[in-house]
Amino acid sequence: MNRRTTVSGLLGLMITLGLAAASAAVAQTAPTQTAPTQTAPAQPAQAAPAPTAPARVIPAANYVAVGVYYYEQGQFDQAYVAYRAAAEIDPRNPDALIGLGRSQVKLRLYSAGIETLKRLISLDSRNFDAYISLSQAYVQQYIGAGDRAAVSSNLGEALRILTDAEALAQTPTAGKNVPLSRVWNERGYVYKLQGDATKAIQAFRQATTLNPDNSILLYNLGDMYYATGNIPQALDYLQQAVIVDPRDAYNRAYYAKLLALSGNLTAARPEAAQAARLAPKNAYAVGQYGVVSYLAKDAATARAQLTQAVTLDPLRYPEFYYYLGRLNLDSGELKAARENLTRAAALGSNTPEYLYYLGLSYERGAGAVAPDRLKARENYEAALKLSPSYRLAQEGLSRTR
Repeated sequence: MNRRTTVSGLLGLMITLGLAAASAAVAQTAPTQTAPTQTAPAQPAQAAPAPTAPARVIPAANYVAVGVYYYEQGQFDQAYVAYRAAAEIDPRNPDALIGLGRSQVKLRLYSAGIETLKRLISLDSRNFDAYISLSQAYVQQYIGAGDRAAVSSNLGEALRILTDAEALAQTPTAGKNVPLSRVWNERGYVYKLQGDATKAIQAFRQATTLNPDNSILLYNLGDMYYATGNIPQALDYLQQAVIVDPRDAYNRAYYAKLLALSGNLTAARPEAAQAARLAPKNAYAVGQYGVVSYLAKDAATARAQLTQAVTLDPLRYPEFYYYLGRLNLDSGELKAARENLTRAAALGSNTPEYLYYLGLSYERGAGAVAPDRLKARENYEAALKLSPSYRLAQEGLSRTR
């Protein structure tokens, strides 16, 4: 990409300028040598040395460019350092401040990121991206909070900021309004977190109406339909997302999973394999290939792909530990099943299926692994707290009482 080539040049420029500045600084601060007392006759006065040239200051724009490079590579700690340096050089630089705020949020420094983005808005009240980023910061702080009651006002604050952003959205061009579609997309996320599926679907639909050729918006609408149990509609929008951007491995992997869940394993398997080929280092794409393989009863491929996925990203996808646990249960590996299902339940504590199968792994015993009916019962009860009508958990609880 041109941007990477350009930034590489800026990195070299920064190194060159940094060394020059350091050398000049050393020259300026070097102690002055005192000449020893001479007994020879006085010499004519020497001309004063030429003044040292001032150190060259690296412009804030250079640091911003480096911050952009690292941010796009997912190296958010390095991006944070670069953007912070830019903001120290030029505290009113909007690119430095928005990059700094976004990097802080990525590093889970939510309060600091919110304050940085608020400062940017106070300096530039018409900065549309600043409002979107501030809304996202409130949402991410809510998602990442151990105690959501402590940040219960965040979602309402995010919606308020999106209303401000809507007032700044540009006039539509060629039937599209990309900025306004971003506002509605963010609203959809907030409504989803608030548990209002109807409003979330309406918001995502409005976003796709305003910007119909955006695969991410189509994905989000399809995902929301899936969350409400409407798999046919979900498949329709995921298929559109794949058509719009055929090389997006994330969309294709999700589409493959939905095909498998709908019973169309013949179509699902090549789609899942293609997604994994497109992005062999993408944990989601690799893991969904494992999920589809499990549903297709290809245990060997499922185990290999799911193991690779949790190696690539150990903390993000509880679903993959869940299916590894299911594989372990199917083959009687109860110790491994308990380990993987415990991870799934810890990372996805609001999913009753994870708790049910963890309970099932404790209910069973094999060889040196004894059953633990108490732990089985505890997990069945936890699953029923999340889903009181969950039949399998009801049956498990009845067996272990």
